[in-house]
Amino acid sequence: MGGKKALLVISFGTSYEETREKTIGACEKALSLSFPDYDLKRAFTSRFIIRKLARRDGLAVDTPVMAVERLLQEQYDQVLIQPLTILSGQEYSRKILHPLFPFRKYFRSFTLGEPLIYHDRDYDALLDALEGQVPSLESDEALVFMGHGSDSPANAVYSCLQLKARDRDLPWEIGCVEGYPGPEILLNNLKKRNVRRVHLMPLMLVAGDHARNDMAGDDPESWRSLFSAAGYEVECHLSGLGENPQIQQIFCRKAREAFNPPS
Repeated sequence: MGGKKALLVISFGTSYEETREKTIGACEKALSLSFPDYDLKRAFTSRFIIRKLARRDGLAVDTPVMAVERLLQEQYDQVLIQPLTILSGQEYSRKILHPLFPFRKYFRSFTLGEPLIYHDRDYDALLDALEGQVPSLESDEALVFMGHGSDSPANAVYSCLQLKARDRDLPWEIGCVEGYPGPEILLNNLKKRNVRRVHLMPLMLVAGDHARNDMAGDDPESWRSLFSAAGYEVECHLSGLGENPQIQQIFCRKAREAFNPPS
């Protein structure tokens, strides 16, 4: 099939350059290697970050709609879109799926990949990837993940992931900075265990504002402060999921499966 082909990778974005290259940039590179005959394009869903990067760094990044409109202008006729979202929440549905769906009629091929967690099999793939990323724990240590959270039904993903982790006997707690379960639930769970030291890690694509401030910041309401006040030794790990090569390959698989969904 001839014509111009574009691979549009969409993420929330981040204003932290170092983590952007380690996470978003690394995922984009892996996807580009998987689709070498597609021209790599980037879009962010956060208008705040887009404006900040333009003002501070002179860096121009399109919104998803702007990016697709630009592809039309540049006469691309085959478009593969892969979001780097974790779940199919408001970010995915309101800023990617619904705004871009009407554009499909303008292209010969217009394909949209799934978020990281969409099917039941995705939980096991994510847990496999995380087990290769997390620090090894002593018997009196626990690992606490901070997810973003969503006000959509997709927020149930975090509780399901927690149950799947327990099925593997993993000493992990999984919570959200904006949604259920919050840190108070996680602290209550830890009280039932003989835990001395807690490792905090973001369950987010990038280690941006939430990881640096809400998780590891000095504010009394940060998770580091709350867990320290509860008497635990706390160690923060500022690495986003996008740094994990296995996560990168999951997104590549999602993009491939967008053409040929598994039965």
